Amino acid sequence: MDWNLILAELSFRTSRSSGAGGQHVNKTETKVECMFDVMSSFGLTEAEKGIIFEKLAPRINDEGILAVTSQKERSQLSNKEHTIERLQALLSKALAPTIKRVKTKPTAGSVEERLQEKKRMSEKKELRRRPKP
Repeated sequence: MDWNLILAELSFRTSRSSGAGGQHVNKTETKVECMFDVMSSFGLTEAEKGIIFEKLAPRINDEGILAVTSQKERSQLSNKEHTIERLQALLSKALAPTIKRVKTKPTAGSVEERLQEKKRMSEKKELRRRPKP
């Protein structure tokens, strides 16, 4: 993944933000939507594109565009930086290799602890029953 090429391929759209800001929020376009066209990207290999489409499918629209929005700050520039950071985190997490879990046997101590807990629960429930005649 070539992050410099991806940065050059990003497009941004601004709109009026909701939330705090008073009259300022009605006048300025501080909400930023960062759009990244995954299919036509030169910064990703075909294998990376496939992985991204597989893992981020709910976030990608029908045209193959991955969109990230931010209206957290009152500044358009801050929101733009925030969307870039979020997009980078999304792509990095999607492309990170998954590590297979290695099965291990339970330790002797954990087995003993589990059996003791079962015995305590059994005694507790035994005390709730009616006494035998």
